[in-house]
Formats: sequence, structure tokens, C-alpha cells
Amino acid sequence: MKRVLVVQLARFGDLLQTRRLLASLAARDMSSAAPELHLLVDASLLPLAGLAYPGVIAHGLAAHGPGNAAGADDPSALARVLGNRATFAELSALRFDRVYVLNHSGLARAVSTLFDPDIVRGHLLTHGQPVKDPWPALAFRFMATRRETGLNLMDFWAAFAGRMAPPDTVNPRATPKGGGIGVVLAGREARRSLPPQVLAPLLTAAFSRVAAKRIVLLGTADQAPAARALCRLLRPAVAEHVLDLSGKTDMGGLFREIAALDELFTPDTGAMHLAAHLGTPVTAFFLSSAWCHETGPYGHGHTVWQALTPCAPCLETAACEHGLVCRDPFADARLARLVAGSAKTAPPPGLVGYHTGTDALGAVCEPFAGEDQTAPARRAFRAFVAEHLGVGHGLGADPGLGARYYQEPDWMLDRGPLAGRGFVETL
Repeated sequence: MKRVLVVQLARFGDLLQTRRLLASLAARDMSSAAPELHLLVDASLLPLAGLAYPGVIAHGLAAHGPGNAAGADDPSALARVLGNRATFAELSALRFDRVYVLNHSGLARAVSTLFDPDIVRGHLLTHGQPVKDPWPALAFRFMATRRETGLNLMDFWAAFAGRMAPPDTVNPRATPKGGGIGVVLAGREARRSLPPQVLAPLLTAAFSRVAAKRIVLLGTADQAPAARALCRLLRPAVAEHVLDLSGKTDMGGLFREIAALDELFTPDTGAMHLAAHLGTPVTAFFLSSAWCHETGPYGHGHTVWQALTPCAPCLETAACEHGLVCRDPFADARLARLVAGSAKTAPPPGLVGYHTGTDALGAVCEPFAGEDQTAPARRAFRAFVAEHLGVGHGLGADPGLGARYYQEPDWMLDRGPLAGRGFVETL
């Protein structure tokens, strides 16, 4: 039996967006037994890995622990170092046939040095130098034209495996479960979330549409003040149906709550990806650096309201120079009417509504409200990527996109021990 390791050292949502890759690896060789799948994650996400991927062997690493403010003698820092050494020894002792390193962080590349570089795919260190395989190197070039491109992160990682699992089999089709509306109060980046005064009218509108009169607030303990502020802004007839669970759920509890909902209101968060993973309908609000074509909810049956102001999508690492104008359309009363179910209202300028689905390449967001002037360019881009990956022959890919994205070193240089990898994994 083959043994495969996937190194995913990013956050909550990224772990859930690894699902298509894991499904692809599990099903890639139908003539023999499925490989034994291992997953290396931040130690804090081991409970999530166990719930989301019960058939996968998960290993933990202290990748996102608190800083060592107390210095080298801090016992917690020493425990993390010793724990990581034990994990490195455990992984080194296992004989993996293939290792996929999904993150381009220094720690992930350091993990790659535990293994023969010939079996590592993705991001690695070789002869002390950071290296990207051809596929992630190509995909990173797409970031220069984010407005016109659209490749979901789940599909980007799945392509590391070469033969990808059919996209419509990855997450279940979203259907209401009867448990009311869940509200994710905020994400890690405050400017990508809606403040209570903007969220309250939208939640009130949704409450009038959903039959189950129950609202569940989800978030960390730090978001409890935002929960209280939101409740104060709701009409008493709505507020009396609110259950505030901010800071009161463990991972198992979050799974149970989201799995039971009719709908999840959320910015671009890990909880959003959990809802898609569980087949719970999502209504997502994307603004600032969040771009639904890259990290939107995966599968059929979700709705995304995307800010399409001229500066969107921006870089979350850069300061906003436009006064968060991308937030303004969400405060427009027209959006509340749309959220309530109106079929006659046009969205405010700078906002487009999308329904999610799949095509030959993977996840796709199709506009149903508002105007997306870059939609034709995005369709052409997806045809190009689909043909490149061998899943979209005959879609009429524009050869000019090859001239834009391909570079001569992609096929001209001998890369020593990395030569022969190609753009798409083959085994």
C-alpha cells in the first residue's frame, strides 16, 4: 500500500479547502488499494482534522503558536520545540511514497527537507534554495491579474495530484437543515467583515425569509462585545430569538451547530468553509481582499455578495487608501431587500450577487444580480487553465493567455533532481 503525506500548515479554512486534494489522492489509482493518507497540520487543528477527515492519519506541529515573549526559558516554548522534534522524528521514520507541501512558508519548506526531494511536490528546499514546482509557480503568476482570473484555492491544491476528483463530488449540495440562521460575527481581518450596524438590517431581512425562527451567533470570546452590539441593533421581535454562542463552542459543538442550520451568514472565514463541507447553505459577504472566485464556498447552493469596487480585490497586507468604500454597498437598503428574497430589486452599484456551482475545472461563481464586466475574461481564463490541466479539452482556450502566463524556463531549463516533474503530477 502506498503512503502519502499532505503538509497543510495554514489555518482553519485552508485545512477544509484541502478536501478535493485528499479525495483525489484517495481515488487516484483504482487498480490497487487506496493509499494510506497522512496529514500534517498545526497542532491546534488536530480536532478539526479528525472530524473533517476521519479516514486520514493526522499529525500535529506547533506552526501558529504564541510568540516566545518570555524568552528561551519559557516552558511553553520549550514544549513546542520538543513536540515539533518528536513529530519530525515520527514523520522521518515513515516511508512515504509521495509528500505534498502545500504552503510556501519557511516552516513548510523546512519540513520538506525531512524527505528525499524526488518524492516531494509543491514547495520545497533543495540545496538550501526555495523551489516551487511548475504548477504552483504558474498559478502564482495568475495573482498579477486577480480581477480577471478565478481559480478556487481548493482546485489549485487538488491539481497537485494531477488526476482530480470530480468537483461536484467534493462537498454535498447545500440544503436547509431546519435550525435557523447562523451568524459568524467576524473573520481574522476586521476590514473583511461587516460591522454590527451594517449586519443587523441584513440579518433582519433574512430572518423574515427563513421559516425556522432561531438565530445563532458564532465567534470567539473576543467577539462577544460585537454579539451584544448586534443584539442591541435588532428589533425586540427578532432579538428574542437570538442564541449567543460566541466563545462557548468547541470544535465538535461548532460542527453540530453549523450542520443543523438553514443558512450561515458569514464573511470569508473558516466557518464558511465548514458550512460548505457539511452541506449547509452559505450567504457570504466578500469585500476588501476577499475574492469569491478564489476562496468562495465550494459546491452547489451557496450565495456570495461580492464588492466590485474599482479597487477590489486589494491586498490585505497593504493599508486601505480608499476609506473602505467596498463596505458601503452592504449598507444600502437595496441589499437588505435582496437578502429578504426580492426578485425585482437591483443590487446597489459596486456589488454583484453570485450563485456557486461547478464546471469541468472546479468551483465557479455565476452572477445572478448586478453586472460583472470581467466575467468574459474569467471564462476565457478558466478555459485556459482547464485545458492546461487536461480537464477541459475543446473549450476553446485563448492561446494569448499561454503567451501571458508561460515562461521559457518552464520547459527549457534542466532543473537537476527536479527535472521531469512537469506541470501536472504523474505517478
